[in-house]
Order: sequence, then C-alpha cells, then structure tokens
Amino acid sequence: MKFKRSERLIDMVYYLLEHPHQLITLSYFTKKYHSAKSSISEDLVILKKTFAERGIGKVETISGAAGGVRFIPLLTKGQALEVGNHLVEKLADPSRLLPGGFMYLSDVLVDPELLRQLGHLIASKYAFKQVTAVVTVATKGIPIAQTAARYLNVPFVIVRRDSKITEGSTVSINYPSYRTNRVEKMEVSKKSLKKGDRVLIIDDFLNGGGTVQGMQILASEFEAETVGTCVLCELSNHDRDQVGDIDALVHIDALDERKRVLRTSLGSFFDDLRAFDPEK
Repeated sequence: MKFKRSERLIDMVYYLLEHPHQLITLSYFTKKYHSAKSSISEDLVILKKTFAERGIGKVETISGAAGGVRFIPLLTKGQALEVGNHLVEKLADPSRLLPGGFMYLSDVLVDPELLRQLGHLIASKYAFKQVTAVVTVATKGIPIAQTAARYLNVPFVIVRRDSKITEGSTVSINYPSYRTNRVEKMEVSKKSLKKGDRVLIIDDFLNGGGTVQGMQILASEFEAETVGTCVLCELSNHDRDQVGDIDALVHIDALDERKRVLRTSLGSFFDDLRAFDPEK
C-alpha cells in the first residue's frame, strides 16, 4: 500500500512520539511506507524543523550503516519555566500544611496532565545523560518516576522499605533517617539494576535527605552510577555533603504549620537550563 506524504507524516509523528530515545532505522520507514529513502529523509527534515519550532522535542538523525533517526522529548527553556512557575504557584497554598510539618501533595501526584508535564520536564533535563534506569522509593515518588521513565524510555525501579515475596532475592541496606533519628532499611530486587547502569533518582519530598542518600548507596551496591537526583519539593534541612547535588523543582522557603505560612519558589532544577537548548 502506497502512502501519501500527509499520511506518512502523521503516522511517523505518532510512531516517534510513542518510541522516544529509540534509534529507528530509515529502512524501517521505507519498508513500512513503501517509499524511497530520499522521500523519508525529506519527511524527517520537515518533522525536525516542526518539532523544534513547536517545542515538541529534537529529531536526531544519525548517519552511517548503523544510523537512523531518534526522537528526544525536549521542552524549551520557556516551556520548562512555565511548568515550574505553575507548580510553585500551585504548591504555595497554606491549606496544604499538615500536622507534623508535612505537605499535602496527593492532588499533584494523581493529576494526569500535571504528571505528564512533570515527566516531560524531568526527562528533558536528563535527556543527554544516557540514563538507563529511573529509581524511586515507594510510594509517593512512583507516579513522577514512572512518567519520567516513559519519556526517557527506560525502566523504573521501585525501592521498598518492606519485603515482597514477589521480588525474589533482594539487596538491602541500612540508612540514617535524619527526620526520625533512626536507622531505616530499604531494599530492591537483585534483578532490578545491573552493573554499569546510569541511574536517575526521583523522590517527591526532600527533608533530611536520608531516603535519597539511601537510594544512592543502594545504587552503588550494584556498581551503578547515579547521574542525577531530582525531587519535587525540597526543604532546606539536609546536608549537601551527604546527598550531593539535588535538582529540586520547588524550594520550600518557609513552612510553619502553627502560623499557617507556606512560601515556595523555583528550585535548583532551574538554575541551569542549558540542556533545554542543546544547540546553543
């Protein structure tokens, strides 16, 4: 069946969006659409230009026998800041304050559109870090990690604090919980990570930093490299020497349950946005 160019373009857009970060050979498209490589190449030039102008992402072409085309979801700086500012405003509501110095975040973590934006945002920041796995701890970080992993097209790994028989053999570590001043345990299936993995750690809230530090230690047990750590919210109550650089989407400037004060601002995630304009 011969496809018209308009039909090819629509179908190619759909395929690329559904297979981010996957190298697709030109021969795949030539066979699928019964078209010459020259025609497919012309189609890709159109898509590359349109995707870049519309802030959809980068269409990367790789020459050579092992080459092809790869779609990298990538927000622009303006789009990234728009998502960040919306999040800051949404989380600044004092009604989110809960007893014990906690924040209500569940509405954010179940909102499909906001989760999609967060996943796209985080994946854009780490698009060129060669991430091979996203790691989070149960349970609140799971929705964000899953969405980011979808845009990066890599597995996401759930670290647990209690044993699950369905996980099989596990690797466990003890880590300090600075919030409770206790030693806690976390574990993950031995099949979840492998030596040499490049890990992106994601969590919902950073307070003392013990949970993030625990995931970093757990990754090192597999001889995996932590290439980034990203959290939704950060409260300046942790030791940078222990957890290293953290990309926080939102910084909690003030949190006082008794006075009903909650102030937020853009976090360290937005300090360096060079990844969002890779050509510059």
